[in-house]
Amino acid sequence: MTPWWIAVAAVSAAGLRVVGDGMPDRLALAGDPVRGRALILARESANCVLCHTVPDPAVRFSGNVGPSLAGIGGRLSEAQIRLRVADNVRVNPRTVMPSYYRIDGLDRVAGNYAGKPVLSAQQVEDVVAWLVTLQ
Repeated sequence: MTPWWIAVAAVSAAGLRVVGDGMPDRLALAGDPVRGRALILARESANCVLCHTVPDPAVRFSGNVGPSLAGIGGRLSEAQIRLRVADNVRVNPRTVMPSYYRIDGLDRVAGNYAGKPVLSAQQVEDVVAWLVTLQ
């Protein structure tokens, strides 16, 4: 199996394949929604709850800067969700949401994330796997 950082370098150099407003190709193996939920709720990694309301009883406090994630799986396709997680700047150039997977062409990147993604390819797929369940 190819280590995720090698896959990141290859995808980064070649660019993410975008079709319309989605990214149809998986970045890794099929995601695990249980791991995806844990990443979304964690305040250390993805930190989605900082900006998004998340429909989960485990979330006591969440943000409202970004759209609510309630029903996201019914509003967007898996490919659309994947692009928004991996590189939302391609959908909305004025977004404050970070590119969780893309590493090229970014500015104002925290030192500990310079040259590496916030989420690995598998973590992106895990997050997508949980978000598509939110109907």
